[in-house]
Amino acid sequence: MVSRAQRTVLANWWWTVDRWLLAALGVLIVAGMILTMAASPPVAERIGLSTFHFVNRQALALVPAVAVLVGVSFLTPRQVRRAAAILFLASMALIFAALLFGHEIKGSRRWILGVQPSEFLKPAFVILVAWGFSEGGKRRDVPGTLIALALLPATIIPLMLQPDFGQTMLVSLVWMALFFMAGLHWFWIAGLGGAGATGVVAAYKFVPHVRARILKFIDPGSGNGATDTFQVDTALATIKAGRWLGKGPGEGTVKRILPDAHTDFIFAVTGEEFGLLACMALAGVYAFIVVRGLVKAARSEDPFCTFAGAGLVMLFGVQAAINMSVNLHLMPAKGMTLPFISYGGSSLVSVALGMGFLLAVTRKRPRSEIAYDREQASRPRSLPAPAMPSAPMPAAAMRGEPA
Repeated sequence: MVSRAQRTVLANWWWTVDRWLLAALGVLIVAGMILTMAASPPVAERIGLSTFHFVNRQALALVPAVAVLVGVSFLTPRQVRRAAAILFLASMALIFAALLFGHEIKGSRRWILGVQPSEFLKPAFVILVAWGFSEGGKRRDVPGTLIALALLPATIIPLMLQPDFGQTMLVSLVWMALFFMAGLHWFWIAGLGGAGATGVVAAYKFVPHVRARILKFIDPGSGNGATDTFQVDTALATIKAGRWLGKGPGEGTVKRILPDAHTDFIFAVTGEEFGLLACMALAGVYAFIVVRGLVKAARSEDPFCTFAGAGLVMLFGVQAAINMSVNLHLMPAKGMTLPFISYGGSSLVSVALGMGFLLAVTRKRPRSEIAYDREQASRPRSLPAPAMPSAPMPAAAMRGEPA
């Protein structure tokens, strides 16, 4: 057990990190491995791979994911901003490389060097937008709001070129939520809503697979017959087959014909093998993380941490909600993974990175450190920086209590 009296980096981290959030994320990671073992063997056997091929690969990806989650949570807010800037530039470079040199999979060019860079772009984008809006609200010498505004088209245009409309919609929704938090005029919100509606209409009009998915969602009988709705129909049948308590681990039968059972439709496999109660419990864990993250962000005295925490937890929660909604046929298919649950190395590590950022910006910090960061942000570059207060953090400050 780490003592409160210790002044090591590990002790400071343990008494300042949100351990409830950390525990909830641990529950999802364990559940993800269990559900991957339940959903992936039939898929592996169907395509001629060894039974536990995907399980083994997911376990290997889990090692760097946990290391990233814990390691990133040690960062200070300033280090989080710097890491996000580097990650954003690297991800954009890899996205353009994928557009030029990547292999086309299912009509999209999203992969390069075995990595899906758009997954890592999302948390970096949220951090930079949070920085822009927070700086724009407190400093007139930094065009933070303009930077946050420019980041949206700079990010979604490469995503649409892949094309990846699911990720485009996700980052746009989170950006609009942060835009609303920044307190900008309703005129701009109405204008952005109109622009978003225009983009949806344009995608429906000019992108065939988007139009097909929307039509299948509105009218399942349209298109080429039953094959058009096979995925969602099978997903619903998989969930219904489990009823309240499920058939038991490894006892599912409908999952064997469900496409992408280990990725996009793993929530349906959860329903068949562990029941609707397990699905509700899983959704409850996601809801707890979202609510806890929003509460912690709202209590922060640092505007950047408030924006970043809210944006990261909304990115996490909206992605989970979209995946579960698709499984329940409440939304058209998006090809979006369930965070920490679906198979996929890039998805697992990128979600761990985003949650590591969340733990970092929601850690308890002494008021002297927050005041120092504010003074540094407002100080002209030509003036020398004052020394950082070196007094040890009192135990009361670690617990978030006033001195």
